[in-house]
Amino acid sequence: MPVLVQKFGGTSVADASRIHLAARRAVRALLEGDQVVMVVSAMGDTTDRLVRLAQQVSRRPSKRELDMLLATGEQVSIALVAMAIEEAGYQAISLTGAQVGLLTDSAHTAARIQSIDVARIRRLLDQGLIVIVAGFQGVDRDFNITTLGRGGSDTTAVALAAALRARACEVYTDVDGVYTADPRLVPTACKLPAIGYDEMLELAGRGAQVMHARSIELGKKFGVPIHVQSSLTDSPGTIIMDPTPGMEDVVVRGVSLERGLARVTLHGLRNEPGLVAAVLDEIARRAIPVDDIAQTVAADGSLVTLSFTVQGREEGELRAVAELLTHRFHAGHLDLSTDLARVSAVGAGMRTHHGVAARMFGALAAEKIRIDHIATSEIVISVLVPAADAEGALQAVHQAFGLDRAGDAA
Repeated sequence: MPVLVQKFGGTSVADASRIHLAARRAVRALLEGDQVVMVVSAMGDTTDRLVRLAQQVSRRPSKRELDMLLATGEQVSIALVAMAIEEAGYQAISLTGAQVGLLTDSAHTAARIQSIDVARIRRLLDQGLIVIVAGFQGVDRDFNITTLGRGGSDTTAVALAAALRARACEVYTDVDGVYTADPRLVPTACKLPAIGYDEMLELAGRGAQVMHARSIELGKKFGVPIHVQSSLTDSPGTIIMDPTPGMEDVVVRGVSLERGLARVTLHGLRNEPGLVAAVLDEIARRAIPVDDIAQTVAADGSLVTLSFTVQGREEGELRAVAELLTHRFHAGHLDLSTDLARVSAVGAGMRTHHGVAARMFGALAAEKIRIDHIATSEIVISVLVPAADAEGALQAVHQAFGLDRAGDAA
């Protein structure tokens, strides 16, 4: 029998009625001939509530103990889902990450999956049970409970689907698919019937909230079709899949917005081998994530300017680190631009179409929106803009590529 993995996010199991609705979906799939594995998140805002509680108890809670605490949220929800299925007259069993043999490294609060032993799950499926697995969590080689970071239940679900060679992974959430932009910010955004792994990975990594980026990486690596759909309706969702002929006819598939960014620029650094590596190593030792790194060399080749984008840091902390770098590496001076946002246009069609950047920059110019930085890759064009102009920039780019026409982008 084929295996189907169904993942239910926190809003999809937020209360008893939604838990029964999730249970009915699993039972329906069972009756249609699938062996069903459910991956379930903590109910509603449980994880946020537990984090707040930990912060009330400790100013800097141990990451190990934080994982021990946060993992309890999923344990509650999987037990309740199992009870709902049994109440409907079918057999089910709930299992934690440790009980299904989901082995991770020891990076507490941000662990990565090392392997999954699916032998127990297969035995239970063959007995006719619906298996309900706690998302977001695993165990390291010393049997310490670990968690995979925010959005980690998506990663659990796709990893299980890959290990079980499931026919698909259905992701049930409070939205009914992937849109050309966040419909809360762009009212004319349209739902996409399908999107390629690479496009979805770029959107997820650049501010789109629908799916966790690591789950898309796994889906692409193992060829797992991912179906994102609403847990409250039966409307068709969005399939995340390998590209099909004609997908690259669409130049831009979607646009995304990422807030809370800053840009650090160090001027007048000596142009010496290993300098950039040393600067970035200094930043990495402080666990500060950076991207969009750019270096320019002076006309005489003696000095360089190095700039990079930083996510989610307070201005005081950023300025202190930037000044330390200026002093340590003898930079002439630094610029720190804060309160920025990044707007990105993503589409596999950029590989074969010209003039995409010109159209995007023209749309922003028409709205008199200043561009602080530009970054491009094969299927992405991103710009940093002032945070105050972020939504206007998103809407302008969305309109420029005709994304308000049901994904019929030109």
